[in-house]
Amino acid sequence: MALSPPSLVVLPQAAPPRPRVDEATYRRLARRARLLSWLSLGWMTVEGAVAIAAGLAASSIALVGFGLDSAIEGFASVVIIWRFASHRMFSAAAEERAQRLVAIQFFLLAPYVAVESARHLLGGPHAQESWVGIALAAGSVVLMPMLAIAKQRIAEQVGSPATRGEGRQNMLCAYLAGALLLGLLGNALAGAWWLDPVVGLLIAGLAVREGRDAWRGEGCCVADPLGGASAAGCTDDCCA
Repeated sequence: MALSPPSLVVLPQAAPPRPRVDEATYRRLARRARLLSWLSLGWMTVEGAVAIAAGLAASSIALVGFGLDSAIEGFASVVIIWRFASHRMFSAAAEERAQRLVAIQFFLLAPYVAVESARHLLGGPHAQESWVGIALAAGSVVLMPMLAIAKQRIAEQVGSPATRGEGRQNMLCAYLAGALLLGLLGNALAGAWWLDPVVGLLIAGLAVREGRDAWRGEGCCVADPLGGASAAGCTDDCCA
């Protein structure tokens, strides 16, 4: 019996590796990331202090929670400044450590805000109007998205999940500022006191979700600007 020729098996071709930025570009982007983090730290320091003071004065758990979120975001900015210091700029270990520190910050916020929001909603002190808080929230709605977008663009180019996580915190801050603004306006203009603890619960829930997503990013590859990654076969969006 004649033997039929063996059939050819066509193997799928691997996708070409995604291009890396050169060392000079990486250094420039890293310096820009540090500058943006310094700007964030300055704003968060003012925002957090004003929000907590105004929140305590008005018995607003949402405003206090927003201030605590600002403090946590400020710490995340410190982490990124630390991560891109000159002697750690090309360290994958420093990137992974920074990424985890940024993720942990989300989980520090949620329990306090959730408990206090529930207590206020179930019979605690009702929030008073706070025009200072309204002005602060409006400023964050404008500024935070610009910082978030700039940081996430840098993160995509240098392959830094930690920088991307900080950018997501800034975007979360913008969303929370918008919700806080609606809650404070509703309370000031219509006496809807219940909006304050509801916004507080929203802040706690979003913090948990963002913390979980940031922590899961630990398996994401960390770009090596000289041509490589800390994890083989990386295909996710954080790789530059």
